[in-house]
Amino acid sequence: MLVIDDDDRIRASLVMALEDEGHDPRGAATAEEGLTSQRRTPADVVLMDLMLPGLDGFDAIRELRRADDVPIVVVSARSDTHDIVAALEAGADDYLVKPVQIKELSARLRALRRRGRGLSPGGPEIASGDLSIRPLAGEVLRAGQAIPLTRTEFRLLCELAEHQGLVLSRQQLLHRVWDYEHGDERLVDVHIGRLRQKIEPDPSSPSLLVTVRGLGYRLQR
Repeated sequence: MLVIDDDDRIRASLVMALEDEGHDPRGAATAEEGLTSQRRTPADVVLMDLMLPGLDGFDAIRELRRADDVPIVVVSARSDTHDIVAALEAGADDYLVKPVQIKELSARLRALRRRGRGLSPGGPEIASGDLSIRPLAGEVLRAGQAIPLTRTEFRLLCELAEHQGLVLSRQQLLHRVWDYEHGDERLVDVHIGRLRQKIEPDPSSPSLLVTVRGLGYRLQR
């Protein structure tokens, strides 16, 4: 686990608290240091502050996402909805506002790890339009071309595909994909938007992954 935070006190406190919870964290004081560390010794989860010197957290997330599908959890004092949505759209998997409760953070990290171990749900190949979802192979193809997805995006799409033609609510998706009993529904909405950018012929007018107003989302047959 990699903790990127420029505040020495907060970073050290997080590292020690996470060690007490049974994790194996290491720290980095800047995004540049963290990115170098991740390239050399990949961590299974990255905790990312947003207000960093030099390269900020938003750009660091984008840089990580260019070549790495490691789960990213933002831990930041910035609580504005715009910042939360921007971080998720940049590629973060989750967002916690400082000061964090270490038990909550640890629980979310364990949920991320459980999802990582079960990355490829079972089931046959599923088609939606020219989209082909292959859960066992961990692949998604559109017109025969592979579509790169993050782990969370892949699990979200597989969950919708497993219930193809049925509506799943945001809370159902939070439970099934993020393993959260309760959580911020913006996690679902932003990841749906990111999925649409990758799988829809026209993301501005979705024909595969549709919104059912007041109920949730459905993957068309």
